Amino acid sequence: MNQPIFIAGIGTDVGKTLVSAILIEALEADYWKPIQAGIADGTDAKTVISLISNTGSVIHPATYELETPASPHIAARIDGVKIEIAKLFQSAQDIQFKIGLKTLIVEGAGGLLVPLYDNILLVDFIRLLQARVILVSRNYLGSINHSLLTAAFCRSNDIEVLGWIFTDTYMDYEDEIVQWSGYPKIASIPKLTEVNKDIVATEAQRIKQDLEKFILS
Repeated sequence: MNQPIFIAGIGTDVGKTLVSAILIEALEADYWKPIQAGIADGTDAKTVISLISNTGSVIHPATYELETPASPHIAARIDGVKIEIAKLFQSAQDIQFKIGLKTLIVEGAGGLLVPLYDNILLVDFIRLLQARVILVSRNYLGSINHSLLTAAFCRSNDIEVLGWIFTDTYMDYEDEIVQWSGYPKIASIPKLTEVNKDIVATEAQRIKQDLEKFILS
């Protein structure tokens, strides 16, 4: 079985779902969002389904779907749900067993230190999965600090990081983040005025070789 690829952001609303859809389209990988909060507004899994064109990818159901749009530990508390790390891990094992050598893209919630339940953080689950991580950084004022803090945490905690995927545009400082973090740039997704299947397919084809170099090598 392959190590899963975990899509982790430097924070919330940085483009993790868009990046996940592009990777899934490029690699014909499977997708799993372990915990989805705020399902009344739609889910990331449904967004991914609406954006991919290939018929080989499977979108696996979330282990936990929470009504409240909040951090998983708060949403679970309000919804009266206990998130169990063992249940999440068993779901991951079941999926990996089903898909064999296919690549599994796992999308996180927010940043690495988002609490899942009690004192369990998202990064604890990443460690448990022994996943390789792609860091998503959206270019905005303040993202250099957020990116470098995320990179420093990964390095000091022995998280296996494949590299960066940047989204959006603000100013041209991606190369500085790469240099200062020590992690390579896998790809850069430009600011998109519209997101649909055709655009995702175009972006997937454009960065496919770079993705394969980092993920499949």
